[in-house]
Amino acid sequence: RHGGGLRIDHILGMFRLWWVTSPERPTEGTYVRYDHEALVGILVLEAHRAGVTVIGEDLGTVEPWVRAYLTERGILGTSILWFERDQDANPLLAERWRELCLASVTTHDLPPTAGYLAGDHVRLRDRLGLLELSVDEELAADTKEREAWLAEVRSRGLLPEGADVEETVRALHHYLTLTPARLLCVALTDAVGDRRTQNQPGTTDEYPNWRVPLSGPDSAP
Repeated sequence: RHGGGLRIDHILGMFRLWWVTSPERPTEGTYVRYDHEALVGILVLEAHRAGVTVIGEDLGTVEPWVRAYLTERGILGTSILWFERDQDANPLLAERWRELCLASVTTHDLPPTAGYLAGDHVRLRDRLGLLELSVDEELAADTKEREAWLAEVRSRGLLPEGADVEETVRALHHYLTLTPARLLCVALTDAVGDRRTQNQPGTTDEYPNWRVPLSGPDSAP
């Protein structure tokens, strides 16, 4: 009743979840499906009654028909710049982004944009033992993907050569305004120049998830 919108984390959970019998062997499990028509129906009914917008976090392993189903019911999806790519794995051009979404450059499961540009997320995962490849290989792949996006932003005249970190963060957010996305989001961490990750997927006590104080570029809270 006190807001204009509601964000549902991992909205795929209204459709199916991967259940495992042992946390040590997550590959041994099965998908358990839910009555999505009832769950989504209740959600949109209450949203209509409250007059709010619903945003579904539909990242990850999401079947295309699920996104279509949510779109038909007016539920916005979530589009993160670094993850938006075409069938050839190239940056998805701004004009081809979907309209019914909340678009942002980063997410709470990635470092702030300043940290992402520096590859902090790769080095953090290396320290935590979460990498599948060597740190050098991961950094090389990450740099290639990141540079492809920066080249696309430069091609729109938004990012001059030799731009510093703050200018680059601004340019990436400016790029979002070229998309048809209904809603745009700026992370508070990006607004103040923070670099530390708020939440590191794949960890519990190995990293201080949700306990990282908001800091400026100098790391001072």
